[in-house]
Amino acid sequence: MIVKTFGSALQGVHAITITIEVNVSSQGNKFYIVGLPDNAVKESEQRITSALQHLGMKMPRTRTVVNLAPAAIKKAGAAYDLPIAIGILGASEHIPADLFSGIVMMGELSLDGTLLPVRGALSMAMQAKTEGFSGIMLPQQNAQEAALVAGIAVYGAGHLTDIIQHFAGNASLVPVSSISNNSFISEQLFYDVDFNEVKGQQHIKRALEIAAAGGHNAILIGPPGAGKTMLAKRFPTILPPMQLEEALDTTRIYSVAGKLSHQGALISRRPFRAPHHGISDAALVGGGSTILPGEISLAHNGVLFLDELPEFKRAVLEVMRQPMEERTVTIARARQTIEFPANFMLLASMNPCPCGYFNHPEKKCSCSPGMVYKYLNRISGPLMDRIDLHVEVTPVTYVALSDPGESESSTVIRNRVIASREIQANRFKGFPGISCNARMTAAMMKTYCITDDSSRELLRTAMKRLQLSARAYDRIMKVSRTIADLEGSAYITTAHMAEAIQYRSLDRQTWGF
Repeated sequence: MIVKTFGSALQGVHAITITIEVNVSSQGNKFYIVGLPDNAVKESEQRITSALQHLGMKMPRTRTVVNLAPAAIKKAGAAYDLPIAIGILGASEHIPADLFSGIVMMGELSLDGTLLPVRGALSMAMQAKTEGFSGIMLPQQNAQEAALVAGIAVYGAGHLTDIIQHFAGNASLVPVSSISNNSFISEQLFYDVDFNEVKGQQHIKRALEIAAAGGHNAILIGPPGAGKTMLAKRFPTILPPMQLEEALDTTRIYSVAGKLSHQGALISRRPFRAPHHGISDAALVGGGSTILPGEISLAHNGVLFLDELPEFKRAVLEVMRQPMEERTVTIARARQTIEFPANFMLLASMNPCPCGYFNHPEKKCSCSPGMVYKYLNRISGPLMDRIDLHVEVTPVTYVALSDPGESESSTVIRNRVIASREIQANRFKGFPGISCNARMTAAMMKTYCITDDSSRELLRTAMKRLQLSARAYDRIMKVSRTIADLEGSAYITTAHMAEAIQYRSLDRQTWGF
């Protein structure tokens, strides 16, 4: 007797429906799994056998063949235990086999039949709904996550017995109701830190406001203790709230990576990822024996903060160049190619020299000019070109630190950022995938970055004196467009252009000398 159940395989952040065909015949007594399974899938026989014995049931003592189709796709992990076990029980007539056609099932079995959580439940539920399945059965820990997808029944079970009883008609599993997302907006606006806690540093706050308003990359350069990390950690508090579609995209990435909490709530705030400088290139961009998203994908729709940028391995930094332009990362293997989204804002910080005190207003630097140049050159020119704003951070004076006055709050700054983003959203509403100035193409810049004669002459002079690259030219134009949007100006003036040019300080060969 041949019985079909349905599971799901992850390909990047997407899922592909897998048909599990189980054939139990009287010819022989061996167990076979075919369809390109990995070792974890092959080991399911032992887990299923133990789980059924714990329930007082037995595996068929006849020839059993399990086929995972399509066979061209590699099947990895122990999450196929549940659909294989139910298929075996259906083929051996322990439970009715005509109830499986509209249900996708995934779950790992422990030896006593307890269901263990799986990765990518949100993607699986989305795909099941797209293909017209009426429901999906998952471990209880994944049920709330999958229930974020409306229009499909999600059943959560804690034990194999629960599902057997459901199909046998002795007890029914009740579809899980999604946790209310009424608090979605309020959670986005609640942070433990705020810009009103930062004394002084007005020019740095201004630069970060511009970066947030236009979706620009930025680097903070200054001595130790000047507040670079403190300012970076407060940067997410001025970003515009995530839209529901963005939240679902980000949540799906965390689900595939196995980093989503079992409460199943949407990720309501923009991610802020801050990996250590010892990170490998595979951990940063994604990969591994089981291909998983890296830090740049976990920062999708949010911020990737690289503290002490020159301390990262050069090869690690260079692999970011293509994702920073394309907003996706493609991981190619001999048998498959996986694409992960990577639409992130890069925020970096660094000391100006090995000792950290080059260009300090009070402390003396112990580094020679050659050491300073060598330290700065740890960051390649092509990578620095892709960073829109170079912001010099100076130490805060005692007068500023002791000032009892209130600094501008994150809420006030965020409101200006949101207003600027609304201008950009209206401007780019006819261009799918373009939501802010940093994403403008060259053709769009000709249309929307309108300058006058004086601002063009200023930029021409800066390009010549600073020996800026063509990419730096594009960055200046985009940043000046954002500055104009913050002021509600339809045109880029000389003042907007001058402010944008000053944020290219690290392009100067004589910086700091």
